[in-house]
Amino acid sequence: MTSMIYYGAKDIAASFRTVRNNTLKIADEIPEDMYSFRPAEGSRTIAQTLIHISNIHKLALAIHRDKVVSTMEGFNFIAFIGPIAASEQETMSKAQIISRLTAAGEEFEIWVKTLSEDLLGQSVSMPPGGNPASRTRFDMLIAVKEHEMHHRGQLMLMERLIGITPHLTREAQARRAALNVAVKS
Repeated sequence: MTSMIYYGAKDIAASFRTVRNNTLKIADEIPEDMYSFRPAEGSRTIAQTLIHISNIHKLALAIHRDKVVSTMEGFNFIAFIGPIAASEQETMSKAQIISRLTAAGEEFEIWVKTLSEDLLGQSVSMPPGGNPASRTRFDMLIAVKEHEMHHRGQLMLMERLIGITPHLTREAQARRAALNVAVKS
């Protein structure tokens, strides 16, 4: 039988690793004295955003590893997320946050690599009224990376607001400059 999933567990893990490495680079480039920067009232600080990113994978582990659920009906999301959200308010040093991001990324990546195609293809039903009514585990695991990318975009904007050109922008600028030189040659 031919495999129907062309993007499997190892691909999810590798793409997640790329995303996390870029997040770590941003975390490293921002000076610690700017970690308290908040772009607008009611938004997270840089530190809070990074801590939030370090927590993103926890729901996936809870419902796909620790207790493999087939339905989200009855899952007490508020009780689960409360302590995680509270941890974003903790005062942590830059080194502690980077260590937490690194450990969380490794935990998720190592676990995801072990998943079978069968598990990735399983459906998890959402609570009544959920849209869609069900999602595959594959889709839910990819969402971990997408969620991080959403917040990484916010961090890149915060970098701009504090006077830092994000590393991905600098790299793109260097590639364009090299292409311009090559075209003129």
